[in-house]
Amino acid sequence: MRPKTSGKKLPPRMLARKKTLKSGKVWIGYYYNGRGPDGRRIEIPLGTDLVAAKRKWAELECAETPSDASLMKYVFDQYVRDILPKKKPSTQRENMLCLSKLRAVFDPAPIDAILPQHIARYRDARSAPVRANREIALLSHVFNMAREWGFTQKDNPCRGVRKNKEAPRDYYAEADVWDAVHLAGSQALRDAMDLAYLSGQRPADVLKMRAVDIKNDELHVLQNKTRHALRIRLHVDGQPTQLGACVDRLMARPVKAMSGALVCTEEGQALTAKMLRDRFEAARTAAAALADKARSEDLARRIRAFQFRDIRPKAASEIASLDDASKLLGHTDKQITQKVYRRVGELVKPTR
Repeated sequence: MRPKTSGKKLPPRMLARKKTLKSGKVWIGYYYNGRGPDGRRIEIPLGTDLVAAKRKWAELECAETPSDASLMKYVFDQYVRDILPKKKPSTQRENMLCLSKLRAVFDPAPIDAILPQHIARYRDARSAPVRANREIALLSHVFNMAREWGFTQKDNPCRGVRKNKEAPRDYYAEADVWDAVHLAGSQALRDAMDLAYLSGQRPADVLKMRAVDIKNDELHVLQNKTRHALRIRLHVDGQPTQLGACVDRLMARPVKAMSGALVCTEEGQALTAKMLRDRFEAARTAAAALADKARSEDLARRIRAFQFRDIRPKAASEIASLDDASKLLGHTDKQITQKVYRRVGELVKPTR
């Protein structure tokens, strides 16, 4: 049998015929592509209800009735099969955690029976408010795909459902915290911290920086998350910027990574995400221990709260111009920079 050119999501020998009515509505009828007593091809009507049509198809094929396409389980299965593999591995892991919670509730539910109030009840029943927001966002995408696949024509029930309030992280790594961890870290960690701070980029983007990314006296960055392209200047008015001096120092190291990575170990191995995490945690633990020994409880507490991802907001907070900070971070909306990444109060003049 030649491959189907239409209705690829339907079982073999099952056809879908579409017709636009005068009212503008689209009529869909299902047929079985069979043979008559004389051997000639005939199309046997199966009706307009997909689930009932599949049952009739199973009777004609003498096959097991397919999964009920009116249930969310069928949509989740297709989402995992067709959409999830196209995402990045880290996103796939995150989505699978969300799906494990969603499927436990929505798997047996008919697609068209799910209403906004059901989504709201799910939100309120979850004990983890932020996780609930992520799960509802994924469920919304699943519903959008279900509409594209033709499983439902109803509006997305997630649309308009209020999300739980999320408080942006407001930790700011002050100079004493930075110096303590920086001093306790290995050379590779110090290089990564300096490059992350001066470039204002995410940890993953810092680790993938290579010597080949330096072109025309600029550090070229293609951000992993947004695919936003940046060219960060290494010299201004003929003088090297602090980032330029940092890059020159890294390029002048006697031992370099074969991959050309700017951040590498003393042995020339490119730093991985796990290696960076391990080195940062070790430096943070050592710095906090020294603060405890010096009886500086406040400093020790602030050091233990410091995360590598706080370096990017530190960079955004310490650039005087909001416009410059937003451009360096690769944001198209300055409000994101202001609300999420600027973690120090605005510097203002006194009355007199």
